[in-house]
Amino acid sequence: MYIREANRSDFNDIIIIEKEAFPSEDVADLVGQLLTDKSAEPLVSLLAFKDDEAVGHILFTRATIDSEGPSPSIYILAPLAVRPDHQRQGIGGMLITEGLKKLKEMEVEMVFVLGHEEYYPRHGFIPDSASLGFTAPFPIPEKDANAWMVQALTSEGLSKVRGTVVCAESLNRPEHWRE
Repeated sequence: MYIREANRSDFNDIIIIEKEAFPSEDVADLVGQLLTDKSAEPLVSLLAFKDDEAVGHILFTRATIDSEGPSPSIYILAPLAVRPDHQRQGIGGMLITEGLKKLKEMEVEMVFVLGHEEYYPRHGFIPDSASLGFTAPFPIPEKDANAWMVQALTSEGLSKVRGTVVCAESLNRPEHWRE
């Protein structure tokens, strides 16, 4: 098992993973758009391989915080995908760990995710980012408030600016902000 940065020649593998991991092709379409979205750059796109077969993908896209002060360096994790026949083997966790490591090297201060309330906290994400002062790009229903999460990658990450997260253009549609 190994993880490496994805490149342009990996596009088909990435789309296959997304289509297998999610019931709707909407996620694969979104990933295809994000990979070419200039407003998402610089992005971090990683692939996990098992026996030289691509089995998992994670994507982090650049974002900002709309507030009065300068925005800290932030990213959004969306999506994390592992082929169904390789799930529950720790591949997703390895992709998260490697992605967060790369983001720390880039001096990113915070990472946000709208995701599974029980899964992401195991990887250091704090549920209900809105209660900490970080509003999602579109309203999150109250019943899903804990799905909007944040993780600080620096000691001052959460103590800086508060406000609304502004995501890449491809992700900036209400249908992408439902858990």
